[in-house]
Amino acid sequence: MGKLKGIALTIGLNSVNAENYDGWDGKLVACEFDAKDMANIAENAGFQVKTLLTRDANRKNVIDEISKAASDLQPGDIFMLSYSGHGGQILDLNQDEYDRRDETWCLYDAQLIDDETHYLLSTFKSGVRILTFSDSCHSGSVIKAAGFEKNRLKDEFRERRIKCLPELYEDRVYEKNKVFYDKLANKQLIGSIKNVKASALLISGCMDSQVSFDGDRNGLYTGTLRSVWDNGNFEPSGQYEGYRAFHKAILDHMPFEQTPVYFRVGTENLEFEKQKPFTI
Repeated sequence: MGKLKGIALTIGLNSVNAENYDGWDGKLVACEFDAKDMANIAENAGFQVKTLLTRDANRKNVIDEISKAASDLQPGDIFMLSYSGHGGQILDLNQDEYDRRDETWCLYDAQLIDDETHYLLSTFKSGVRILTFSDSCHSGSVIKAAGFEKNRLKDEFRERRIKCLPELYEDRVYEKNKVFYDKLANKQLIGSIKNVKASALLISGCMDSQVSFDGDRNGLYTGTLRSVWDNGNFEPSGQYEGYRAFHKAILDHMPFEQTPVYFRVGTENLEFEKQKPFTI
């Protein structure tokens, strides 16, 4: 086998196009920093990195970059995908969610639905490793549908910036753009979810039922991840290895209001899961 390849796509949005979100611009502070810092981690690990920030982080660019990676990477190679921005929920378009809500990433011009993300992952070849980080609200299963009830934050957390399409706007955005989102339901990528042949891991910023907090320099999740990673000096401790140990260390430093999730999709690859994080 030749030299393995790593490709990374890091995405960060400090706002969205208000015209496409019923007047809501979703202003945040730290998401572009998050994307740049995740890019720095990937570059130091030897990945070829593409970073999309705010206006450039639109549906076409994100889908195109993921599709390019899927076409380019061969068995044994690795794709890293990180997102920092608002997470949303939209009416379930293909009735595969327990709570009738699909989880989304709020890209600049429109939302990317979890069914779409799952379909994009299904285009990667068998044997490819996929590593996904999502510093956004409702992100516990953002690469595959799964429903949970929403919970409510304690009062002391309500005034902090959260990375969440407000409930007030969720259905309004859908209704205003109903023709666009309903067309997605009729596409093969939504109507017929394919099996993922690659081995995909998600370490999310929170559970589907929770929100993720923004910060001044990093989001709470990305800042914690960076601290745990410690410029590559991270060493597993306890009973876990590799990515599970990395997730556990991040989890141990997070408040109970925001609980990172370890989630697997596709072909089980225990060797991948036991590797030191970001290993090509």
